[in-house]
This record gives sequence, C-alpha cells and structure tokens, in this order.
Amino acid sequence: MHSNSLRYVRSMSAIGAAVALAAGLLVTLAPAAHAAAGADLPFTSVEAESTTTTGTKIGPDHTQGTIASEASGRQAVRLSAGQRVEFIAPRAANAVNVSYNVPDGQSGSLNVYVNGTKLAKTLAVTSKYSYVDTSWIAGAKTHHFFDNARLLLGQNVQPGDKIAVEAVSTQVTVDVADFEQVAAAATKPAGAVSVTDKGADPSGQGDSTQAFRNAIAAAQGGVVWIPPGDYRLTSSLNGVQNVTLQGAGSWHSVVHTSRFIDQSSSSGGVHLKDFAVIGEVTERVDSNPDNFVNGSLGPGSSVSGMWLQHLKVGLWLTGNNDNLVVENNRILDTTADGLNLNGNARGVRVRNNFLRNNGDDALAMWSLYSPDTNSSFESNTISQPNLANGIAIYGGTDLAVKNNLISDTNALGSGIAISNQKFLDPFSPLAGTITVSGNTLVRAGAMNPNWQHPMGALRVDSYDSAIEANVSITGTTITDSPYSAFEFVSGGGHGYATKNVTVDGATVRNTGTVVVQAESQGAAKFSNVQATGVGAAGIYNCPYPAGSGTFTLTDGGGNAGWSSTWGDCSAWPQPGQGNPDPDPTRNLAKGRPATATGSQDVYTPGKAVDGDASTYWESTNNAFPQAWTVDLGSSQAVRRLVLKLPPATAWQARTQTLSVQGSTDGSAYSTVVASQGYRFDPATGNTATVTLPSGTNLRYLKLNVTANTGWPAAQFSEVEAYLS
Repeated sequence: MHSNSLRYVRSMSAIGAAVALAAGLLVTLAPAAHAAAGADLPFTSVEAESTTTTGTKIGPDHTQGTIASEASGRQAVRLSAGQRVEFIAPRAANAVNVSYNVPDGQSGSLNVYVNGTKLAKTLAVTSKYSYVDTSWIAGAKTHHFFDNARLLLGQNVQPGDKIAVEAVSTQVTVDVADFEQVAAAATKPAGAVSVTDKGADPSGQGDSTQAFRNAIAAAQGGVVWIPPGDYRLTSSLNGVQNVTLQGAGSWHSVVHTSRFIDQSSSSGGVHLKDFAVIGEVTERVDSNPDNFVNGSLGPGSSVSGMWLQHLKVGLWLTGNNDNLVVENNRILDTTADGLNLNGNARGVRVRNNFLRNNGDDALAMWSLYSPDTNSSFESNTISQPNLANGIAIYGGTDLAVKNNLISDTNALGSGIAISNQKFLDPFSPLAGTITVSGNTLVRAGAMNPNWQHPMGALRVDSYDSAIEANVSITGTTITDSPYSAFEFVSGGGHGYATKNVTVDGATVRNTGTVVVQAESQGAAKFSNVQATGVGAAGIYNCPYPAGSGTFTLTDGGGNAGWSSTWGDCSAWPQPGQGNPDPDPTRNLAKGRPATATGSQDVYTPGKAVDGDASTYWESTNNAFPQAWTVDLGSSQAVRRLVLKLPPATAWQARTQTLSVQGSTDGSAYSTVVASQGYRFDPATGNTATVTLPSGTNLRYLKLNVTANTGWPAAQFSEVEAYLS
C-alpha cells in the first residue's frame, strides 16, 4: 500500500530457522522441535544462475528499475534465441513452473528438454502481464518485470535428471524454476453439484458465468464441483454463502476471470478450494475490483489449495470475515497486494501460503474503519514483492507475524513493516501486543527514492502517530540485507516516538550498512542479537527531525558484533554486500566511528576521520595522558598510519609523544608500537608516518598521547590507516 504523499526527504551534507539457502535452492525444511520459517511447499525451487547455461548471467543488482533487482537472489540468466538453461531436478517431479522475463512488447516460447529429449509441449512466454506503471505512487518506476509460466511435463522425472529450457525466437531471462509432483485430478465428491451439469463449458470457449451461478444456487449447504478443464467467466459472482466451491486440483481445474467473487457481505460458511483462478489484469487500476475475492466471505470461511495469478489483488477483504482461514495457496503475479485484511478482521489466520512477484505488499493488514484484531500471518513464504513490503501491519490490535520466510523485497518496502501509517481515516493505530516471531528475512530492505536513504529489513514505523503498542520481536534471522537489519523511524517526518519495542534473539549476517537504523525518538531493548559481516557500523542513531528527541537502545545482554556507532549524522553510511572488499589502498579509518577520553570545545573525535585536514580533534587541555580510538569495523592487517595536523603555516612545528595500541574486541588492548616522539612540521606537510609491525591485526586502533611540545593537548586533524 502506498500514500500519494512524499515522506520526508532528509538532506545530507556529505552524502536459526531451518532454511536451506545454498546450492541454488530455496526450500523450507520440515519442522523439527520448532517451526521452520516459511511454508511447507509442494515444490522445490532452483535458481537459474546456479545451473549450467549457454546464456549470460545478470546481477546481482539492487538498483530500482533493473531486471536483476526484481529477480530471486537478485540474479538471473538471460537467453538469446537458441541458448538454454539446464536444471538438475532436485526431486521427483512431473511439472515445472518457470519465473521469467521477456522484453516489453514481446512474446515467444521456451522449448523444454528432459534428459536431452525435446518435448512436444512448449512454455509460452509473454510481456503482457509485466512492465507495470503506477505514476500516482511517489517514487515508483516501471516495475513488475517477471511472470510465471507452468507446464505438466507428461512424464515423471527423478532427482538428478536434466531439464533444460531453451529460448526459441525472443530473448528470455530465466529466474527460477519450481519442480513439483502434481497429484492426479481428484474425483467428484458424493452429492456435489457439477458446474458442467449446469452448462459450464470446460473447453474455455463458452461463457460459464451463469452455469456457476446456477450450481451455487443449487448446492446451498453442499459442494459445487469444478471438474478438470478451463472455464471462462465474464462477470463476478455474488451472493455466495453457505457453500463449498471445489476443484480437482489447481493444476487441473482452471477458471479464467479477473473478478471471481465481489460482494460486500455474506452470512459465511464459504469454502473455496483446489482450483486455479487466472486473470487478465495487465495494469493496476485501483478503482477496479480485479480480485479473486473482493469484499466478504462471511464468518467461518476458508480458502485453500488455490492458484491465483494475473489479478490485481488475490484477496481484498472487507466486512465480516471472522475466523477466516487462508492456507496452502499460491498467489503469483498480482499488480497490487497478494492479500489485504482491510479492517474489521477478527481471528483471521493466513498460513502456509506462497506468494511471488506481487506489485504491492504481499500480505497486509490495514485497520481502516475498524481495527484488525487477533489475526495472524504465519509460516508463509514470500518472494520478490516489487513495490512494497513482504508483510505489512498498518495498525490493529493483538496481531502476530510468525515463522515467515521473506526474500528479495524491492523499492519502497521492507521485509516486514510494523507501522502506524494510516493512508486514510478513520484508522485504528497499533494497540495491545504485536508479536513478530521466528521470521527469516533474506536480501530484504530497499533504497527508497522518496527518502533518499534505505528501508531496513524489518521496520517499525511511527508514521502518523506514536507506537503505543508493545512490539515484541523474537527469533529473527536477517541475511544479506542490502542496507540495515532493524529500522525505527517516523516515516511521515513528524518525529513521533517508536517505543515499547523489545528485540530478543536475532541472527544478523552480512547486513550492508548497520544492524540498527534508529531515525525516530523512542526506545528499544535488545537481547541476544548476534551480528557478523556488518558493512559499516553497528548502530546509526540519528532521530529525525533534529531535536525531536533521542532513541535509547538498552542492552539486555547477549549481544555481539554490532557495538560500534556511526558517528556522523550528516552522512548516510554507504552500503556494501556484507563486508565489502574495496580498494586495498583506501584509508581504513576515514568515516569510521571515533571516540576519545576527552575533547576540547567543538574539536570532537570525528574531526580526525572526516577526510578534511583543516578540521581537527583536540583533547581536553592540560590533562595528559589522552587517548583517541577509531573502530575500523572489522579486523584489518594495518601496516601504516599517517597522522596529520592542519597544513596551515600558522601551526608551529611540534612533537607529539604517543604509542599505538590495538584490539579485536574493543576491550583487551595490546601495544603495537611503543611510545616515542613524532615530529609535525608545516614546512614538510605537518604529517608523521607510523609503521606497524608485520602480523598486526586490529579492529580498534588507539593512540595514547602523553605529550605535545606545541600545545597542552593531543591534536590530530586526520588519522589515516592503510594496509600497506
């Protein structure tokens, strides 16, 4: 979901879970003692970039508007005509679904080979449902580049068999393939009313709308049977209540319509199961109800085993949907949300679903008109939402987000957003306890073009009002976020407080910038948060607007790997892919967090690492010894220091006596270079060089200064550290 207004733009003066994420596979393993993150899926996915190919691998790329940035894993394989990707079957399968892209305005096909033998069937590919423009959404660019195409192979393949896809006449970029063993078509339940008995055409040629309506009317309290086949509906169904609509399986019974059920109310007892609804939505028009379900199914209803594709929204739920269960579904290629509980949801459970390539929030609760209460998103797998969040909670009371696996969010979104952004009134802000537990976020978070800086993998946002609810975040795994792991922000730029937050038990690996991105006033307690591969610093703590208040991080114990703080609120830390391997000739200390035992007036420790030799740190006067320390972010084999004073001739020559100490953890220091005098003379650039012995490895570099012949304080305009 998006508002039409811009969030603030900050000016910048300087500028656990049992998940396999290796060998090109992204699968959720069976639960053991604790629930695994993500859905228990009937298929196994294999990334194209992990295969043998005659094409060209593209990515990784996180740049908004590029093909690779929307791909699973931010990588894919581009095929010209005649080129192929060859997958190794990871499991027994008789069907494949391929996520792909073709250039705008083009269509074509993929030949399919099994162990070298070309199948008679091909996979049709098209750009028809891709390249969506939403100019009314601030910061949006053309997006929604990928689509999905599926095929029953007509034979069984075994693990280790080779399945290749080959571009025929147009360029095709292949992202990922899902391998599945599809069960045979189910048979008609006893007593069910078949839509074909009411005149439905399973060839898809005739209009079956009235036949479906007649079957629903005849089956009140029973089952409407949708036999294997393709059925075309030309208008939506309404008045649906106290009935089950059941197909022979989502690969067998297919309904072609962009609007399946559209009704504002129902007495309930509606059960939709085991068929596919595939639409013809090619653009996003928010005033059109181009959804599988638009409105209410009524209390005690369920949706299960569905394949929903090429719609605006899978389920846009308003009115009474008390105790609704939405489970075991696939929601693919929607131009907006996958599912949205649009207020008044009570006791709703959305669990074990797979969502890919959704054009807005994949799953959202929005407490418009009345609060969503006692509802949850649990054990869902979400991949590639391309214009918003994986999961978003906008207001509501006593809600839960548990054991979900979310990957590859794109522009304008986080993996999970817990927010008081209201969009419209009347809105019910967050209240009670919001539980966020056991979630895994992979490559989640994005650069927001409206904000001019990133959105974290997990965001708590006091956008339109302070966070008063208790927000409990536990058991989180965040891997390869391109920017930050946890973000606390008042996204409307008003400076509302983000408070009552606890984070307990998190594993953060290879976050691009920081572990905690605190941009609002408020408070959070962190316990047992372990981080490795932090790209810039542990904490960015710069509440906006300036002077709006402070954000207090309470250390609850058990934290490691992210104790440093970004020292310059005028500049955003630049992202890397985990800990980057930049220019080996770089100054390791530039821009890094610096501290000192004391400072005089405005001559603060950060002046010695700001890259400007005309500014300087000066210790407390007449108080030797004094120490200045810089955190290099990770252990480095430093071999040379260049110490500088301002080059102006007004600075008289002087000698400073100092020693160099190093530490890998910031607490236990050892002497690297013994105390001696270093001469600074404006006539020779006012610099001094310190050579460190071979074998030196340190993260924390400390200079202990005991004397200065030119002033009764330690002074450095720059401390530069080099690998050679």
